[in-house]
Amino acid sequence: MSEKYSRQNITRREFLKIVGISTVASSTILTGCQSGDKNKGDIQVKGEIPTDKMTMRENPKTKEKVSLLGYGCMRWPTLPAPEKGGNVIDQEAVNELIDYAMAHGVNYYDTSPVYVQGWSEKSTGIALKRHPREKFFVATKLSNFSNFTRENSIEMYHRSFENLQVDYIDYYLLHSIGNGGIETFRARYIDNGMLDFLIEERKKGKIRNLGFSFHGTKEVFDEVLAMHDKVHWDFVQIQLNYLDWHYASGNNVNADYLYAELEKKQIPAIIMEPLLGGRLSKLPDHLITRLKQRAPEASVASWAFRFAGSFPGVLTVLSGMTYLEHLQDNLRTYAPLVPLTEDDRLFLDQTADLMKQYPTIPCNDCKYCMPCPYGIDIPAILLHYNKCVNEGNLPTSKDNVTYRESRRAFLIGYDRSVPRLRQASHCIGCEQCVSHCPQSIDIPAELHRIDQYIEQLKQEKL
Repeated sequence: MSEKYSRQNITRREFLKIVGISTVASSTILTGCQSGDKNKGDIQVKGEIPTDKMTMRENPKTKEKVSLLGYGCMRWPTLPAPEKGGNVIDQEAVNELIDYAMAHGVNYYDTSPVYVQGWSEKSTGIALKRHPREKFFVATKLSNFSNFTRENSIEMYHRSFENLQVDYIDYYLLHSIGNGGIETFRARYIDNGMLDFLIEERKKGKIRNLGFSFHGTKEVFDEVLAMHDKVHWDFVQIQLNYLDWHYASGNNVNADYLYAELEKKQIPAIIMEPLLGGRLSKLPDHLITRLKQRAPEASVASWAFRFAGSFPGVLTVLSGMTYLEHLQDNLRTYAPLVPLTEDDRLFLDQTADLMKQYPTIPCNDCKYCMPCPYGIDIPAILLHYNKCVNEGNLPTSKDNVTYRESRRAFLIGYDRSVPRLRQASHCIGCEQCVSHCPQSIDIPAELHRIDQYIEQLKQEKL
């Protein structure tokens, strides 16, 4: 990293003064790494948001118009305690968010039987049922991760119709293929006859578009995509953003390759993780400054959404919008979309190069690792660590002039964001979480590393 951006020998106030960041732009920076806030970022919504300007993309098979902004239903707002019946989702908030999205042109809603502790489909279905069926497209998945017998898979498929309260599903996906290799893919979908079953359901009109979502190795992607001549995939959901374009982590494949292969076969792409689970909206201080200097009025997140939406082969870009502010900011980006220029693309390529210099853990807060059998809040631990890395509150030496301040911020923030009984110290390394992580994070190793680091901070042995 260049000396210009180094904060090891200056205070945070001096750093902000040097880079010239505005008070508004630095509002999230100054909060420290006390992770109890809602992480709404630097979003600023001014004036009315248009209801008739949403950029639409045409499904080449059905010719239907799909909103470029799609609603990812993996991060619905939750309640402090489950309601009667066990639902952990704030249904009233979900209703309000979907009503607002529908009123502003969003017509694509993506869920799964496993999202939000298994309650997302039901809550999404309740909210959508209040709108005419022809006004929205609903997507869900065959999420048969742990039990892929034919009986369980077919039961999961039929339960989705009940939960969503629909007679047909617009977009149905084989969920997160690639994890476990091609053998696991065959066990989940080929050997049990489920792919043939779903193809027949498409012929009957129960499924209107059949595709798959992908996390895994290039070999699995290539082999499943090669089935196109037989299956005729209607769409494929891939992870695409300006960091993963060239720097995909773990076993994931660079997005430039995935998108190019879909283009060759003229298969529409649906985009997930345009923000990398929010990581591209919560950047290191000097990268926020970099984006703000180029476009002061634009949110940090809008750069990532413009990147994902600027590719013509993209049908829709999914965003897990927990708060109205997130939804409003994304509506401004896509109503209508202003595509990136070549200079903008180069600028984001350079931003990705700079981002790689920061040692964050590639956690996207998808919660596939949860629940932990020992009660550990894995995502909260990893996200707190990343937040402190990004904000410069990761003390590395007593010789650092900001050591005391950073140490206090890290430890207090950790206790505030993760209850004591759910902290990393309770990990026994059972590895149950590892196979479920789409980003191929060695979760027990990271938890043990963080726990050791915290103990060193507590004992002031750094």
